[in-house]
Amino acid sequence: MFIRKVIKGQIVVAVLVFGITAAGMPTRGQAFLNGDPLGGVTTVELARPNASGEEIFAELVKQNERRNVALREYSAERTYAVTNLQGKVHAREIVRMEYIAPDTKTFVKTSEEGSKLIRHMVLNRLMDSESSAAAGKDHHDSAITPANYIFTLLGEEQVGAHHCYVVEALPKRKDKYLFAGKVWIDSRDFAVVRIAGHPAKELSFWITRADFVRQYEKVGDFWLPFKDETFVDVKMYGKKIFTIEHRIATVNGANTAAPVAQAPNAVLTSASPKSD
Repeated sequence: MFIRKVIKGQIVVAVLVFGITAAGMPTRGQAFLNGDPLGGVTTVELARPNASGEEIFAELVKQNERRNVALREYSAERTYAVTNLQGKVHAREIVRMEYIAPDTKTFVKTSEEGSKLIRHMVLNRLMDSESSAAAGKDHHDSAITPANYIFTLLGEEQVGAHHCYVVEALPKRKDKYLFAGKVWIDSRDFAVVRIAGHPAKELSFWITRADFVRQYEKVGDFWLPFKDETFVDVKMYGKKIFTIEHRIATVNGANTAAPVAQAPNAVLTSASPKSD
């Protein structure tokens, strides 16, 4: 029985790590029910004339580089949780994350509860993986750039307070660290507001479905993570939901109250699960 639990934990770790890396977590800087991660979205309007997905992402990359140079450090309180569809918490940890440019991320736990096995094999390993990736020890070319994706502009859409371009991102190769899905890009700041998708490559025989949604919020001049959700359907073990909630505490040494009102307002519900 213990061996089966260990195998299950290893499978879930692989999927959850994918959800973070594929979503393009910056190294510097709504609820899933049974749901389609793209549910609850308004009708896409026609795009502005002469715009293209490649041009939009070229500007996005340019603006991200500018913001990354300006972001010296930030800290956040993160709440990690693994639950089932009924909301039962299998494991939860609250940590303080600190990022110092250009390549240091540290995590300090302040609270933990639930399964020790899940906390050790999933949550702790996920944090270790993120620290290694930030330091360049575990490099995977998963950047959301034209080098890895073909971008097609689908239209424009209002996401909360943000007017966004909606761009389809299709990977140029089958790679477990890439995804297929959609990206919502703020039309004024050229920053990612939301990403939703699924792995470009099957992760495991055991995984029948893996979808993720990442939401960002604007804090001062920067766009930082707001919430991550990864939905996993594992053969014989059922559906699990992994969430990370980010509460930004400081940016470049200044205390800040995260402007929740600016965060994307997405309620993700659907009667029947399906991939993007």
